[in-house]
Amino acid sequence: MLAGRARLPNEPGVYRFRDERGRVLYVGRATQLRSRVGSYWSDLGDRRHLVRMVAAVAAVEALVCDSVHEAAWLERNVLEHRKPRWNRIRGGMETPVYLGLSGSSAAPGLRLSYDTGEFGPYLGSQRVRQALSGLHRIRPLQYTGSRLTGAEREMAVKRGVTAADREALAADLAAVLARDPGAVGRARADLAALRDRAAATLAFEVAGQIQDELGALDWITAPQRATSLEPADFTAAGWSGGVLLTLTVRAGRIINWTQRACGERAAAPHLAATPPGWTGYAQRNAELAAAVTTAGAGSAAVPRARSAPTAAPR
Repeated sequence: MLAGRARLPNEPGVYRFRDERGRVLYVGRATQLRSRVGSYWSDLGDRRHLVRMVAAVAAVEALVCDSVHEAAWLERNVLEHRKPRWNRIRGGMETPVYLGLSGSSAAPGLRLSYDTGEFGPYLGSQRVRQALSGLHRIRPLQYTGSRLTGAEREMAVKRGVTAADREALAADLAAVLARDPGAVGRARADLAALRDRAAATLAFEVAGQIQDELGALDWITAPQRATSLEPADFTAAGWSGGVLLTLTVRAGRIINWTQRACGERAAAPHLAATPPGWTGYAQRNAELAAAVTTAGAGSAAVPRARSAPTAAPR
């Protein structure tokens, strides 16, 4: 069994395998890092094509993420930047989308966009559409407009909203999409109450739809910093136990990470240049890198000065 695997947390994240020469073989994402990485040394099932790769793995590296959505973005960014030999595609399968919010009297509501928007970006248009459905269900801003059709006016009466509610509903939706804990908590509680009410009346299909909407709401409101709307370029660093970990951010996206042996004094300038909001994130992952490296001492876990080479894409 690969040394260091047991030090990985069962949290979301992105992992990569290196061979004994330090070359990156594969990058993947996981809902639970330890379980996912360990699965390569058990029955590979329908992944038999990875047998030769697993035999060549000498070290594992990982970044722990604050959500599965963040792990999905991080994997996508890293693979768009550079695709190792054993990865089949560059980037990811999910479609990036954005959300826009309008509080205008003519056409209030939330809108999904594939180009740009006030909120996002998010991965997975289907999940985002489910989240929109749930938010419309509990915060029916679209029925507070001044140009409603007859059917829409009937829905407004059924939902108990009028034009007087427009500003408050728009503000609440903006807070949810900004990941305000109170607003997100209230939205989840309202959806859960509707789900339970539907189940109590044996409307199990509706209850199932609302449960899916709850999961989608969690997807778009979970912490996610791997990709942002801020077009910033910088490097964030953390240091622990003789290991310097650096995160490369370009145009608001984490596109790569490196880890190497480094003394505390030499690491100091890198730590000082790290944006304050990234210190905790980088430090947490530096501690993970040091723990995994210690467990795998003598392996290729920490290249001395290599940034993350990969074999040419197949």
